[in-house]
Parts: sequence; structure tokens; C-alpha cells
Amino acid sequence: MHVSTRQRSGFGYFAYGLELALTPGIRRFVLLPLLTNVILVGGALFYLFSHLDTWIGQLMGQLPEFLSWLSYILWPLLVLTILATFSYFFSTLANFIAAPFNGLLAEKVEEHLTNQKVNEDGMLAVVKDVPRVLAREWRKLVYLLPKAIGLFLLLLIPGLGQTVGPVLWFIFTAWMLAIQYCDYPFDNHKIHFNDMRYNLKQKQGKAYGFGSLVAFFTTIPVLNLIVMPVAVCGATAMWVHEFKK
Repeated sequence: MHVSTRQRSGFGYFAYGLELALTPGIRRFVLLPLLTNVILVGGALFYLFSHLDTWIGQLMGQLPEFLSWLSYILWPLLVLTILATFSYFFSTLANFIAAPFNGLLAEKVEEHLTNQKVNEDGMLAVVKDVPRVLAREWRKLVYLLPKAIGLFLLLLIPGLGQTVGPVLWFIFTAWMLAIQYCDYPFDNHKIHFNDMRYNLKQKQGKAYGFGSLVAFFTTIPVLNLIVMPVAVCGATAMWVHEFKK
């Protein structure tokens, strides 16, 4: 089997993730994460688009009169911010529920890329490992949630929240998603959460590039339904080519 070993940009790893997700032998491990994401994120988006106009009107109403001329610029920014916030929240929930399946998918992608077994014990080990995997997801939430709440409160500040908030939120979301998806292959090798963060910080350009593309596709209806397994595959390729050594 020919396996690509070249390094890529952060954007490139996400695109490579799509190629891997469609690879024979990998596709069947994509189905459960995909189904989880479709049910949760799809339902959330249906609710979001039923209320989006009302929420945008309320946020724009908080804009001071002297900044009203910015409304044409801020409207699309606010739409993207609400989409990103909503999609991230429900994607996080979907990731929490699908964490064991995502870990298994990352394992199979790594085996495909390296021709080496990651876990010799098979499905039984995956089942036994579920409590530890969910505890790891909780550790990610403890790290990310206070920062997300702080940025969300910033969005509620008239003027400042509508101008600076969306930009900071997108940057932070890119970092959050890089951590979320890169953690699966790191965790398969029992690498401590703080060590994983340290490694990503050593290659922030690739981490932010990867995370920003995941964040972008997370805001696009329909496409965001397939983001989860593609991101797991891309993050695993990044682990193999950038961090595993």
C-alpha cells in the first residue's frame, strides 16, 4: 500500500482528511461519527434558522446610533458569529457523544498511514476505554468552556462586541477545533492533555490553519454535517506527519 508521507499546511491536512475519509477500509469507521453529527448538528441548525432573524435584529438594536453606518458590515459578521457559536456548541456536544467512535476512526486512519497497529486488543479495548475517553472530553471542556463564555459575554457588549468580538471568536474557535480534533490521535497514545497543547503550540501556524478551515466549514449548512469525520482524519494525518516522532 502506498502511503503519502509528505508534510502539508494546516489547510492541506483538512483537505487530505476528506480524501482519507473516502478511502476503502476507512469509510465504515466514518459512519457512526457522521450519523451522530447529522442528528445533533442538523437538528440544531433547523432551530437556528427558525430564530436567526430575530436574534440578529436584537443584536443590531444594541449598536449605538453613531455606529449605525457599520450595520451593512456587521450584519454578515454577526450572522457568521452566531452560526459559528451555535455550530461549535452542538459540534462539541456531538464530539463528546461520538468521542469513542472518533478515537477508533483516528486509530484506523493512523494504521492506514503507518501500516502499524495502534491498539493490539481490538474492539474490546475500545469499549473498556470509553470512561477514560469521556473523561478526556470533559478535560477539554474544562479548558475551553471558561474562555468561550468570556468571549460570548464580550459579544453582548454594545459596539465592542459587534466589532471586535466576531474576529476574536473566529480565532479562538480555530484554536479550540484544532485542540478538539488533534486530541484524538494524541489520546490514542495516552499523551497528556497539557503535552498535546504544548506540541500544538510549537506548530501554531499549522494548528490555526487547520482549525480555521474546520471552523469555516462548520458554519456552512449541509457541509458542516460531514466536518467531524473529515476533521478527525485530517488531524490524524497531521499527528502522523508532524508530531508522532
